[in-house]
Amino acid sequence: MNKASDIIPFSNDVDHLQRLFDDQKGAARATPFPSLEDRLASLKKLETLLDEYQDRFTHAISDDFGQRSFFETRLTEFLVVRLALTHARKHLKSWMKTRKVHTHLLFKPGKSSILPQPLGVVGIIAPWNFPLQLILCPLVTALAAGNRAILKPSELTPRFADALNDAVTRHFEADEVAVVRGEADIAQAMTNLPFDHIVFTGSTAVGRKVAQAAAANLTPVTLELGGKSPAILDASADVTRALRRIIKGKLTNCGQICIAPDYLLVPEDKVDTVAAQLLDIAREMYPEWDGNPDATAVINPSHLARLQGLVQDAKDKGATVQTAQPDHASADNRMMPLTVITGVTSGMAVMQDEIFGPVLPIIGVKSHDAALAYVQDRARPLALYWFGSDAARRQDVLTKVHAGGVTINDTLLHILQDNLPFGGVGDSGTGNYHGKAGFERLSHMKAIYRQVKYTATDLLGAPVTPFVKRMLKLTEAIGRR
Repeated sequence: MNKASDIIPFSNDVDHLQRLFDDQKGAARATPFPSLEDRLASLKKLETLLDEYQDRFTHAISDDFGQRSFFETRLTEFLVVRLALTHARKHLKSWMKTRKVHTHLLFKPGKSSILPQPLGVVGIIAPWNFPLQLILCPLVTALAAGNRAILKPSELTPRFADALNDAVTRHFEADEVAVVRGEADIAQAMTNLPFDHIVFTGSTAVGRKVAQAAAANLTPVTLELGGKSPAILDASADVTRALRRIIKGKLTNCGQICIAPDYLLVPEDKVDTVAAQLLDIAREMYPEWDGNPDATAVINPSHLARLQGLVQDAKDKGATVQTAQPDHASADNRMMPLTVITGVTSGMAVMQDEIFGPVLPIIGVKSHDAALAYVQDRARPLALYWFGSDAARRQDVLTKVHAGGVTINDTLLHILQDNLPFGGVGDSGTGNYHGKAGFERLSHMKAIYRQVKYTATDLLGAPVTPFVKRMLKLTEAIGRR
């Protein structure tokens, strides 16, 4: 486990950040539209960086967590970034093309098109829960779109931040990609700079502050936040298969995932049996927690104390709490097992705050409509999971409930589909940064109309003669078609 003396101190240099920003702005002005070859070369450097630093990154992340499953790091960090890289390289040529679009009959033979133009310099502020994926996936998109980028990893993963800084410094020029390390004041300083775009992943509360600070410079933001993502177990579901997939989504990274199932809605006559089954599956997947290389720790004692506080508050207010391995987690051993809570009410903290850990409230509902109403009455989540085989109910969920993304009959997997945009809605965020949607988000989709030498629109203007009036009347008639 980490000791306080092991933590590597961060430098706190706002002036250094300003110099990096100025250098990147200058480089973006000097090369405002990097070629396809240059962008592919940047993506190749990022791929080489991943290959060379994979072991160091993996061990650094595990050390920052106290224990992080190497398998989970390979699966949820490296694989995700590599898939994004492969997808971007494959499609970049077509993404970069000027796109011809239809021109209305009134304005022909002029031509209309859209040019994806690099924005310039992008700031990327990442959280601690997936320190590699959530900083490098936005970087893939930024580089593909022809931008420069300044990366701010979380202060809660200092060893990874040091490794990332070494890797980026070795493989990229500072005016192309750079890393800044520091506490929250450095992240605040980033939001105060006039970036051309800021990508922030984190809590809704901090996301609001980022948006407010960026608004002073009219800097557009992509906010990937969180919230309470529901899982709905429909009466038509294959219960055993569904619960295994729910547990996998809930316990990956010890539940410290912005799209992890936050609570589970089930038919009210199945609450107790579902709770028991979930605990059995958790014990089967993780028969031991101490020394289990497949398990991941809660990031630090303060987050563990927060989770224990949520559980205690629910218990004090009358809920039933069951744990896969009772009394296991402590401040010294942060390997917290699955904790299932039944009999919850809306007044409990566990139903008000995003849990971000291996605690799963189960709520009984009388019907399909009641389940939908429960979700609809709350802030819009980043993810929603529905389990069942009834096609009409499935379509009901998809069309009536707002969520950033949805996986049907599984959890988490929509984030791995690079042809799908990933992002939130309402309190769970705004904008996307995956695949083509992310490329367009970090580009200016410039509208272009090219006029020809001879055109009837030259006749429309002052002086307003009777002929001009007849032309306008004809134009209005054509415009109605």
